[in-house]
Parts: sequence; structure tokens; C-alpha cells
Amino acid sequence: MKLQRKNRVRALAVGALAVSGALALTACGSDDTSGGGAAAAKTSNIKCDGKGKLLASGSSAQKNAMDVWVQNYSGACKSTEINYQPTGSGAGVTTFLQGQTAFAGSDSALKPDEIAKSKKVCKNGQAVDLPMVGGPIAVGYNVPGADNLVLDAPTLAKIFDSKITKWNDAAIKKLNPGAKLPDLKIQAFHRSDDSGTTDNFTKYLKGAAPGDWKHEPAKKWEGTGGQAASGSAGVSSQVKQTAGAISYFELSYATAGKIPTVKLNTGAKQPVDATVDNASKAISEAKQVGKGDDLALQLNYTTKAEGAYPITLVTYEIACDKGNKAETLPATKSFLTYVASKDGQSTLKALGYAPLPTEIADKVRASVAKLS
Repeated sequence: MKLQRKNRVRALAVGALAVSGALALTACGSDDTSGGGAAAAKTSNIKCDGKGKLLASGSSAQKNAMDVWVQNYSGACKSTEINYQPTGSGAGVTTFLQGQTAFAGSDSALKPDEIAKSKKVCKNGQAVDLPMVGGPIAVGYNVPGADNLVLDAPTLAKIFDSKITKWNDAAIKKLNPGAKLPDLKIQAFHRSDDSGTTDNFTKYLKGAAPGDWKHEPAKKWEGTGGQAASGSAGVSSQVKQTAGAISYFELSYATAGKIPTVKLNTGAKQPVDATVDNASKAISEAKQVGKGDDLALQLNYTTKAEGAYPITLVTYEIACDKGNKAETLPATKSFLTYVASKDGQSTLKALGYAPLPTEIADKVRASVAKLS
């Protein structure tokens, strides 16, 4: 029991350190199956296979989850060292397509041309998208005196395209009657790196406010004006320290940084908070658009269901369905099997992520089992 409590404290500490930018790449740890958080230990449920170093990179959105997964897996599988670098989705996919990593993390599914390129790396096969992490993209803000800020898609689109530049703009006032909004310049921050979070955020703007967001969704920021920072940690840090700032990032960064988040007016009866449960309601409406073992999903950014938060993303682990390197295949399958397991998914909610719906998780486990 004393060992369990010690492991519980250690795992929670890693979750906190993840937000500050610390990398827990090879730390020892344990798994939690209690559903209460990224805590304690049933490492006997992790089936270790393979040995040596497993290199991966990509999505910074899943960094906080990946840190705990790596810690738990490494605690059980001493012969495997996992090094995941949160370089951003675009960089992670590029590195994977160059054959430098065993798998990549991406907040957007692969595009057709990327799947075509993957056939050069995946001998006699191709890359597949395996959803592992879901959750809300929070819109965090730093507006002195403005509590419980409500915005909608058209207003967000105008803010991030430099068409609304002051916090006391009439459009914001209309959504927040009675609020004391300051005559303060809006400092809109976006990602400087190619980012799946940017891709999903702009998909929401384009889908929910096409008349106000004329840019095509992309990993690279296409909006007008604003300021840039690298990674989710970078933009969330800027919001925390800059009066008048607003940006988009995963809920875990808002929670850890104690950054207030926008409530969305979606057309439902009540504005919707950025919470794991509310994101899960939106993600449950996703449709599989990938074929076969490719589990790429199409999210519904325009839902008006009560309590459904539509600015969501799903992070994929991208791996070869066939043609994986013999020296990394066993560890890749073992680690991704753990990540997709009930034990692996049970760590997510306490970190601000949404566990996969059961039907999706079952498909992911089946796809991982087929990797060769």
C-alpha cells in the first residue's frame, strides 16, 4: 500500500510538470485503473515487448498525456526507453515520413498526399491514423474584470482575423450584457509552428462562421495579424502574462495555468463551457472517414446540442500498418496497445483530456494488433 501511494504521488507530479515544459521521457512510474486520475499502479496489466529506444514526435496537444503514458509504461517495461518530442503535428508527420521515428502524433488526420508519401517508408503498406486522445480546445483569455466571458463563432473569427480589436467592442458587449469590458486592445496569439490544434481551431471557425472566416483551415496559421508563439505551452504562457490576450490551446494548459476560458454561444439554450465531458458529447458525433484500419474521424464543429462543446480535436498516433522496422515494431505495438487500453485511457480525464468512446477504442486496439 505504501508503494501504491508513492507511485500515485509520483504520477500526479509528472502530470503537473508536463505543463511547465518538463519532459518525462524515461521516468519510472505506474498505471491507474481507478478512473480517478493519472495515478497509481497496475503495471502488471502492461504487456512489455521489445527493447531499446523508441523514438516518436509530433503533437504538443497530447504532450501532457504522453508524459504520463511514457512514465507508466517505462515503469513496467524497464528494457524500453521511449523518447517522445512534442515538436508539433506538422514537424512530427514530416519526421515520420522521413523514416526517422517509429510513430508520430498529429492532431489532424493525414492528407491523401501524406498517405501516398508514407508508402515509401511503410514497405508494402501505408500509414494509418489511430485516434488516441480527445478533448476540448479551450479559448483562454486575460481580460481584467471580465469573468465568465461568452463569445460565439462569428465574434471569435473576427477577433482572430483582426476585425475586432478592442475588448469593449459592441459585438462582445452584446454577448456579455452587464459585463464590465475594458477599453483594452485585444492581443490575439496563434501558433507559430505548424499545428493540428490550429487546423482544428480554424476548421471550427470555417465551419461555424464561414461568412467571417474566409481562410481555409490549415496547420499553418492563415489569419490576419495577431502575434505568434511556439507550441501550446508558448501561446498559453503568453495569455497568462499579457493583459488583453486571447488564444487557443488544450484544456490541460488552461487548467494548469489557471487561465479562464471562453464559454461558447453555440445556439444551444445555455453557453457551453470547455470541459472534458462537454467535448465528449461533441466527439461522440464524429464519423469515421478513414478506410479499413485507418480510423480518421470527421468531427461536427457546428453542433447545437445542449452541453456539446464543438471546438474539439482528436489526436492520432500515426504508424505504418505494414512495413514497420523489425527493431521497433514489438515496442511500438506494445506501447500503443497500452495507450489504447482501458488502463491507458483512464489516465486522461484527470489531465483534461477525453477518453476515447468505447466503440472507437475497440477499433483502435484491433488496428494496433494488426501492425506488422
